[in-house]
Amino acid sequence: MKPLRPQRGAALLLAMLTVTLVAALAASAAWQQWRAIEIERAERQRAQAAWILVGALDWARLILREDARGNQTSGNPDHLGEPWALPLEEARLASFLAADRDNSAASVLQAFLSGEMTDLQSRLNFNNVIRRKEGETQTVELSEPDMAALQRLYESLGLPVSELQAAANELLHTTRLALTDPQPSRSALLPAKFSQLAWLGISRDSLARLEPHLTVLPQRTVLNINTASAEALAASSPGLDLARARRLISARERTPFLSIGDAAKVLGESEIPQIADQYHGVRSDYFEVRGRLRLDDTIIEERSLVVRRNLDVRIVWRERFTRR
Repeated sequence: MKPLRPQRGAALLLAMLTVTLVAALAASAAWQQWRAIEIERAERQRAQAAWILVGALDWARLILREDARGNQTSGNPDHLGEPWALPLEEARLASFLAADRDNSAASVLQAFLSGEMTDLQSRLNFNNVIRRKEGETQTVELSEPDMAALQRLYESLGLPVSELQAAANELLHTTRLALTDPQPSRSALLPAKFSQLAWLGISRDSLARLEPHLTVLPQRTVLNINTASAEALAASSPGLDLARARRLISARERTPFLSIGDAAKVLGESEIPQIADQYHGVRSDYFEVRGRLRLDDTIIEERSLVVRRNLDVRIVWRERFTRR
């Protein structure tokens, strides 16, 4: 009789193939389960972060609302010594919750929250360079005083003024087309955020240097002399230089200005229209709210532009981004 070695070898090979197939199927099932758990974890983390950041934004709006109430009753200005101007340093979220038997540190989401509010009227508004003229038909033109203020800012920062002129002309062209031609065009879109000034041709390096002193707001605004930087103050008026601007900052740190007349007294040169109601003020309507949430190795940040109208604080836009 012939030996059965070939049959035994085939059976062994078949058994090995079966084991390999089962192992592959088991690994695939394990990977699918791990993937589903990770997706569920990410979705849960995203939902939790969204609710926390929404709560932080509502908290900020409440602070601004109460500040507006105080301004109405006492006539106080907006300045950097108010509660809204104090940043929230990173703190464990559990520290904001009351401790009881159903709420312990081990059961609470290990999240760390920080944030701050910035007065955007402490910066020059790029959109101020466009002046709208009402009549039978609305027309737009460049505002020479506001254009001159931005030019002084560019010069003080050592940036090319030609870049500013090209950007302003592009904004004027786009605004005119938006008034008269509803059809899509090749012109730049109207910027709604500071970073979108790049659409007008302003370089990334220029934006980085301009950001502490320049912003983009949806309507014409005045510069708050209680919160503005020395560079923004000096650029806002042809009668001011950095030395006089720093003198104003030193004076407001002792006592915030209740009116622009108080600032004019500090300068002691009332015959020169350095501070004017048309371009300066002591109260602000536009604020940027920033929230930062750290969950494990993930950081979720949110920026929001809010506008305050009396006791009504509304959100203009929000943006959220995640990084690790």
